[in-house]
Amino acid sequence: MSEATSPADPDLLGGLALAEYAPGEAAVLSDTERWPTLDSAGAARLSRWRTHPDAPQWTHATGDRLTAPQAERVRHPLPLDGWMTEHLDLARRTLRYRGMPEYAVLDDFPTISRRDLVDDLAAFVPLDADLSRMLHGTSSGSTGAALLIPDDVEEVARGFHLLVALAASAGVSITAEGERMAVANLVFQRQAFTYVSVISSFEQRAMARLNLHPSAWPGPDARERFLAEADPQILSGHPTSLAELLDGGLDAVLHPRAVFSGAMALSGPLRARLETAFGCPVFDVYGLHETRPIAVRADDGPFRVLDRRVHVEVLDPLRDVAVADGAMGEIVVTAGENPLLPLVRYRTGDHGRLVALDDGALGIADLEGRENTRFRAASGALVPCVELTQHLQAHGAEGWSVEQGADGRVSAVIAGGDEVGARHALTALLGEPVELRRVARVIDLGEGKPRRYRSAVPD
Repeated sequence: MSEATSPADPDLLGGLALAEYAPGEAAVLSDTERWPTLDSAGAARLSRWRTHPDAPQWTHATGDRLTAPQAERVRHPLPLDGWMTEHLDLARRTLRYRGMPEYAVLDDFPTISRRDLVDDLAAFVPLDADLSRMLHGTSSGSTGAALLIPDDVEEVARGFHLLVALAASAGVSITAEGERMAVANLVFQRQAFTYVSVISSFEQRAMARLNLHPSAWPGPDARERFLAEADPQILSGHPTSLAELLDGGLDAVLHPRAVFSGAMALSGPLRARLETAFGCPVFDVYGLHETRPIAVRADDGPFRVLDRRVHVEVLDPLRDVAVADGAMGEIVVTAGENPLLPLVRYRTGDHGRLVALDDGALGIADLEGRENTRFRAASGALVPCVELTQHLQAHGAEGWSVEQGADGRVSAVIAGGDEVGARHALTALLGEPVELRRVARVIDLGEGKPRRYRSAVPD
């Protein structure tokens, strides 16, 4: 759905150009179709940012496709009364669950995993789904099994207003303000989907998905000039792209009211740097594309399960049974926000503990996304990766990768922090010398979502 007309130059990418990222590859909709309520002011914003002399090369064009009634609805969260009953009824209208009796409750449903979606995604879409509301989004996952997720236009648009509500919970007001961009979603990779859009439900203020990689911009200072002029109220990204704002000196021209981090674990030291640099709350959001946001925290404590159509269980990784209260297990989510993909008891592959927060809300503690790796110490004892996390953060690391080979040797790379202190801490935890080196930036750990822990030693 791109508006650009010239293909990316493969030479600039060292022969690594991917066709799906080529500008103009799949333009299929007009602006009127992308934004049914687009007015002259909104059209002017689109034109301004599309043709801005310092703009990156936009690879796509995409809009929220909201009608006026839809734009009004998405400003409000979905009601929660009786949502689980409604959700299970919807799930029974899929091929996957059409044999489930009407009296079946949540515990009667077996768990599913990403592999089930990869094998037969269509079986999880309700037979009576309104496909005219469908967008599709790509989820690469950490396992390499890519998915095209059927996204609902209202659910996607409601996501922006969730960010606004979370900011409000921290005393921060996000309102349409002059010509400031509402939100910029940031990535840092050699090739990426990028676009500029307007938010129909937010007075048609502009938003953009931006690639901070230097190769995406027309000149050495274009990135800084563009961001200074856009000055988004909300910045969202993953730790690698958010760290690039600081390492690249872009914090000097940005004044966000809230920062949201997702997709990868946000370390305590990087959170502190972001809070100091921007003087605003930094939210660490836990969720998956398949489930949408599940929980959030604005400090280094447990994640608070969001007050929305999401139900969290912690189960034995090998069986469909709950672990003991407060014990580590696999996080399993029933997600009812997306009517085109009503997931029931979805095994996330992430691990943590369910805990009660001080106000009685449900929390997730010791969350280690996508892995529950344990390292074998010299004594033979198994050391959970959360213990490594605690010590690496204590020594100021903003990101890391730790790997144990089949021979038991451990190597680590940390971004920032105290190299000597971190090495001593890991050596003390594992009872043998650890090969560790320090790199300057989180991006130096690798593009995308670098895995934090690997171990080839049998658990």
